[in-house]
Amino acid sequence: MQNFLKDWRQDAMNKHQYDSAIFIGDKLLALTNDPNDAFWLAQIHFSTGNYSRALTFLDKHKLLDHSPSCRYLAAHCCIKQSKYEEALAILGDKTPGHVLGNAHKSRRKLQHTSGNARNGLHGKGSSRTEKRDQSEEQEKESMSDTKYEAAMCYLRGICFAKQNSYDRAKECYMDAVRIDVQCFEAFDQLMRNCLLPPDEEWDFLESLDFDAITTNGTDTSQEAAQFAKMLYTTRLSKYKNPAEFSNAVESLSQHYNLDTNPDLLLSKAELLFTQCRFKQALAITTSVLAVDQYNFSFLPLHLACLHELHQPNTLFLLAHRLADSYPDEPATWLAVGVYYLSISQIAEARRFFSKASMMDPHFGPAWIGFAHTFALEGEHDQAVSAYGTAARLFQGTHLPQLFLGMQHLQLNNLTLAHEYLTTAHNLCRTDPLLLNEMGVVFYHLDHLPEAIQLFNRALTIADEIDSDPTFWLATRANLGHAYRRQHQWSLALSEFEEVLRQGTASSSTNDSQNSTAGKHNILAAKGLVLLEMGRIWDAVGSLHEALGVCPQDPVATDLLARALEENVGKNGDGAFGDEASTEGYLDEAIEVKREEMRRRAMRNGGRRARAPAGGNGAGTTGRARMSEGGEDSMMVVSDEEG
Repeated sequence: MQNFLKDWRQDAMNKHQYDSAIFIGDKLLALTNDPNDAFWLAQIHFSTGNYSRALTFLDKHKLLDHSPSCRYLAAHCCIKQSKYEEALAILGDKTPGHVLGNAHKSRRKLQHTSGNARNGLHGKGSSRTEKRDQSEEQEKESMSDTKYEAAMCYLRGICFAKQNSYDRAKECYMDAVRIDVQCFEAFDQLMRNCLLPPDEEWDFLESLDFDAITTNGTDTSQEAAQFAKMLYTTRLSKYKNPAEFSNAVESLSQHYNLDTNPDLLLSKAELLFTQCRFKQALAITTSVLAVDQYNFSFLPLHLACLHELHQPNTLFLLAHRLADSYPDEPATWLAVGVYYLSISQIAEARRFFSKASMMDPHFGPAWIGFAHTFALEGEHDQAVSAYGTAARLFQGTHLPQLFLGMQHLQLNNLTLAHEYLTTAHNLCRTDPLLLNEMGVVFYHLDHLPEAIQLFNRALTIADEIDSDPTFWLATRANLGHAYRRQHQWSLALSEFEEVLRQGTASSSTNDSQNSTAGKHNILAAKGLVLLEMGRIWDAVGSLHEALGVCPQDPVATDLLARALEENVGKNGDGAFGDEASTEGYLDEAIEVKREEMRRRAMRNGGRRARAPAGGNGAGTTGRARMSEGGEDSMMVVSDEEG
């Protein structure tokens, strides 16, 4: 009869007929009075959303001290009811010290026992076999308890995160994965909320004991361990070790037929986004959403790509569809906010970013977008406050610190800008945008050798990650200005000519006004360098081009007049006349991207996000990320997230 009722209960559960499962489970418990059947019935109540009834049921049958699984379920019931203090009272506020050590011992012992069972201990007698079977059952039960201990660490982290104790939450999540490397929920929280810097993410991955994963065979255990490690690798920050990421994706695609798996495609799109390859990233996100249009993990990155590529009509249709179908999802109102941002209705965008962040206080893209709306309107104090909140929530991503530095750079607070950018650099040393902004600070502080080094490093890293070079023309122009101020005329001329050859310093947008301003500034700077080199007619030609682009430019007009005077011998010493009167103008040309970058937005985590975009926040996020620059920011695109 008991087996009959258990089968009946399981069949009802499989069909999601919870009333039937409760009816049969209650009769089975009356027959057996078995704690396991009581736990099953409590789980059914939990599945129906009757969290109070499930918790009361566990307490009534005195199951809280029965096993870790019962304590886990009771704490989960409390969390579902937002009773975080009660949950912590059940879970404890610290990971028991013995759990971390016992986890690895149990796995190793189980692997050894399973190996002996497969090899067969011939000639030892039936009693020896019975003892071995009994020992193996005990070890499996111990392993089950260990997995629940890891799950309890994860719940402990959730409680601390809800109480804004992010450092303690991070430690709990890390303990959960250390205890049970298959506790993906905890690992995902670390990556999605950007709780670890990129370097620490990779160090943490290497510290995990994937070899502890057990299967029915030694060979399959090793394969499973490698498979799990590759899956986890695809979730890490895309700013570091892109080669290892590519190897993991290639192996998973070729050997396990995961080339069209959405999670792997999301990781590929995040990598393309950090490389500023927005069209390729959008092609991937569009292909996935065409099959699964409500895959919310893709939405922050998809919205970021649409914004970067200036597609407000597509954003409008997507936002309307989401608002009709999923009004309770934060990503819905993020989409609405991005649409309004794309059509420059900043106040409306701020309202919907705020709504998304209130629905989910840990939604990185909404916080970054909310802060950007203040920055775009020049409300620097509010922007600094909002970026500060994002920095506190997403301590592992460098983006909030980067944006804080950019705000202070716009306010000409060079000391504070340097401090924030240095903090961001300590978190991520491989973001070309960050290196570019640090170069700008050193440029304004007249530390030209350091500025030149940073600009060169930004361009080198952009090339290493195979980023679109047109998005780094402003950085190359900055490098040219730094060389010019160092009187390294040949190097400066080479950089300006490269910028003009690849387009203009503003060619990555569709804003013709900004492109015009960028081109005539570069042509004027080139003309000044040629004058200093004594190449008068070449300078005249460059300045004529500048005036052809912007006929009303007074500085280019003045430079051309002086060049013509020089040519007819009015400055007979062969050196160009009063450079000081034009130096200030040309120094400002280092910021030729300012208006363009005010229009750029959306990082996750995350990825990124891991941007928060995780993403990875920022989103990403996703790992999605927003980029913006104000009037005095010399910022270029290097997007990811969150």
